[in-house]
Amino acid sequence: MADAPASPGGGGGSHESGSPRGGGGGGGGSVREQDRFLPIANISRIMKKAIPANGKIAKDAKETVQECVSEFISFITSEASDKCQREKRKTINGDDLLWAMATLGFEDYIEPLKVYLQKYREVRTDEDGG
Repeated sequence: MADAPASPGGGGGSHESGSPRGGGGGGGGSVREQDRFLPIANISRIMKKAIPANGKIAKDAKETVQECVSEFISFITSEASDKCQREKRKTINGDDLLWAMATLGFEDYIEPLKVYLQKYREVRTDEDGG
């Protein structure tokens, strides 16, 4: 999945640039917005699937969800990365992410994600095995 030392965000919850949407920072610790957030087109496509065909989504709503899901991923990944570092491992796997989610209080997501992870592994095994 990802190498533990390169986990995004660091789990601190603060914005490197001082502004929620990036920009504003010429400092050495500044991270480009496109490196911190998932692509807005992907966010928009997922959001549109949840609303009626004639529904519209405001730009600020897309940007808010973009920032929230990106922060959520960083939060979970940071916790999984810490676990891997304690265990002297460099690769975060799906089980590490599930552990992190349980540790951080997202228990309601664990069972559906376990099912997804198992199916994903089965498909990968089938593809690899021929």
